[in-house]
Amino acid sequence: QVQLVESGGGSVQAGGNLTLSCQPTGPAYRLMGWFRQAPGKEREAVAAIYSNSGSTNYADSVKDRFRISRAYGENTWYLQMNSLAPEDTAMYYCAASYGSTWNHARAYSVWGQGTQVTVSS
Repeated sequence: QVQLVESGGGSVQAGGNLTLSCQPTGPAYRLMGWFRQAPGKEREAVAAIYSNSGSTNYADSVKDRFRISRAYGENTWYLQMNSLAPEDTAMYYCAASYGSTWNHARAYSVWGQGTQVTVSS
């Protein structure tokens, strides 16, 4: 049974916007995040949000452009991506953790299937 269902990826022109969604099928998590991986690069943390406090963290490369949020009723979290650039092209993964380290993939135990984001030059 899949635990996290992702949606919202696609292909956009530079300067465009996309919003990714991650819908869990199980219980709530302490930490919810988004990662991305471009060809030939390591998977990197993009953003994360803590359930209890609502505190967020962002990679420097996406600050002021991306926003992570969560919906309590639907237990869904989102990544709103604005002003997309070709450098944002990657496979994006949502992930969840019961831990506290936001920016290391190894700390996350539950992963979505990935959704491709492609930004044309």
